[in-house]
Amino acid sequence: RFRDQGEAMFAMGQHLMMSDSKEEAAKWFQKARDVGAAHGFFSVECQACHGLGQMAMVDGRHEEGLELLRNALAAVPLIEHGDLESHELDALSALSHALLKAKKIEEAEPLLPRYREAAKAHSRKVGKLCYEELNSLYASARLLEARGKPQEAVREFRVVLRRMRENKPAVLEMLGQCHALLMHAKVRLKVLDRALGDAELVMAVAAQLAEIEATINLAPLRFGP
Repeated sequence: RFRDQGEAMFAMGQHLMMSDSKEEAAKWFQKARDVGAAHGFFSVECQACHGLGQMAMVDGRHEEGLELLRNALAAVPLIEHGDLESHELDALSALSHALLKAKKIEEAEPLLPRYREAAKAHSRKVGKLCYEELNSLYASARLLEARGKPQEAVREFRVVLRRMRENKPAVLEMLGQCHALLMHAKVRLKVLDRALGDAELVMAVAAQLAEIEATINLAPLRFGP
């Protein structure tokens, strides 16, 4: 009974967050977290900390957000039921990107291989490329860029492109997410261009990005009358 209440509270928080009612969403996430903590439902606590942590990061409260996202990941091994792998992947994704955003490179670096492996495992499990696999590669590229390794960062972006090219049917199922990822990648490539002084290499990657972006933008038309 309490687990159902906690999950309903979390679902309400998600609905309110999607409706841009942030203050009300935070209240429901906190209620869900309290129920999960009080009754030992770590799946509820994990999700609630995830929601609260992401909201804090968006608001610029990085330390608070990171601590909540760390709590979400720490709760994963204690989850009592449900899809443990999905909870782990969600928590790894949120914390990895939050650490990079907050420039906590030392903490992010050992987490990225775990995130990438979890994302690959999820793709294998569902039998097709999942967005988190692409997102984990993008995170790896950002880490390499932050470590002052622009050539290696560009190579990671190439892997993103290759995975998209090899899995076009899967990409067509997640058009919005892939489009957003490519837009972010194009921004990073402009920065890498200045760092590399190798415009030809970066322009080649940018051209591939533009080609895939055009494919993604036009893909729905192929299914028209």
